[in-house]
Amino acid sequence: MSKVVYPYIPNSAPEEKAKLLKEIGINSAEDIYREIPDQLRFKGTMQIPEPFLSEYELRRHVEGILAKNQSCKDYLNFLGAGTWQHYVPSVVDTIASRDEFLTAYVVGDAQGDHGKWQALFESASMIGEMVGMEAVNKPTYDWANAIAIACRMAARMTGRKEILVAGTISPSRLAVVKNYCKPDLKIELVKFDHDTGLMDLDDLQAKVSAHTAAVYFENPSYLGFVEIQGEKIAQIAHDSKAEVIVGVDPSSLGVITAPADYGADFAVGEYQPLGLHMQWGGGLAGFVCTRDEERYVAEYPGLLYGITTSVKEGEYCFGEVFFERTSYASREKGKDFIGTTTALWGIIAGVYMALMGPQGFKELGEGIMQRVQYAVGLLSRIKGIRVPVLQSPCFKEFVISFEGTGKTVGEINKALLDHHIFGGKDLSREFPEYGQSALYCITEVHTKEDIKKLAIALEQVIRGL
Repeated sequence: MSKVVYPYIPNSAPEEKAKLLKEIGINSAEDIYREIPDQLRFKGTMQIPEPFLSEYELRRHVEGILAKNQSCKDYLNFLGAGTWQHYVPSVVDTIASRDEFLTAYVVGDAQGDHGKWQALFESASMIGEMVGMEAVNKPTYDWANAIAIACRMAARMTGRKEILVAGTISPSRLAVVKNYCKPDLKIELVKFDHDTGLMDLDDLQAKVSAHTAAVYFENPSYLGFVEIQGEKIAQIAHDSKAEVIVGVDPSSLGVITAPADYGADFAVGEYQPLGLHMQWGGGLAGFVCTRDEERYVAEYPGLLYGITTSVKEGEYCFGEVFFERTSYASREKGKDFIGTTTALWGIIAGVYMALMGPQGFKELGEGIMQRVQYAVGLLSRIKGIRVPVLQSPCFKEFVISFEGTGKTVGEINKALLDHHIFGGKDLSREFPEYGQSALYCITEVHTKEDIKKLAIALEQVIRGL
């Protein structure tokens, strides 16, 4: 047992640790790890610095480490591809930092509710209204996890083992889906048109069959374009009695039709654009939505929150819906395993959605699309650059080809750092058919001057100035 006492860490004194160990009936902290096989345990001495006994010194040390990072506070950012830079109103952070939300563990009677059930119910209600559906799960780990959960739900509902996925899916999301669904489900990609990015309907028609549980596509897509064939895709899938799963960026839903309106049975997506700060790859949280029908609700592995009357006449309360279907109720008989995920992010998204309202989302979407069109027009004038690469309407993100510059995306992005700019996502490995191309992101945080600065910097980098 460590004899180091940290004044700023509760129960770090040896005598207090001893009391805790005695309370749970063990003699040493080592007893906690005794089930770990001996061959897996580290036997040496870890080469780590001496501890900081001053909280202030520790804070300064950590701040010094973090200061080495390059962040969007110091750099103009045009990188998206799964985590996007949006403006987060200060009231969102204020409510997110309230103790009853920030420190309360996963909602349960033993821990106390602290208003979490109502907050999650309200959040689910708003995202459900945006996608045009009624049943919405507690937030999952991220968008990729939400896709995988929906795929397994569809497979259980249909008794089929094949999922057809649009070839323009984010490769990182695809990797998660394949890992989560193996070995039970087969994931097969559907071809797409090289010039537009749109799904190849002939290939979809040839591949969909009595073995297909679901067809999945993203709208807007990972490559930024809007899939305008949603109704046709849904019709082809439904003709084979397959489910339709649509992945959506909710920040687009003020200007793009809700998934349910063009035939989606499932809507999945990412809460991150809804008031969540970018945090070195996070913060991420996914949603799964369906119609409020028993055949869908019965297959949700995660928690669902609903409103009902209480024992007091005229009073309403919030609680968990159909709890017995979850792994919390029965590990062995649960539809799928789900653990503690990202409830706090769901609450934050709810605050953001309530603050924005329908008109706010409409203005957000219009503002983003106007900025994108301005950027495309300006960048297309630069010699050696081809933009847009995909001849389809786009939202927030678009592909730029640098094939005509004689430079790689990696070289261009490295040079842009000297201008304090983060360039777009390098697509040369993920989509080699587009050569040296990058995915650029424009949101409401970008001003006209920001876009001009990018254009000037790119021209200088390409010309070698």
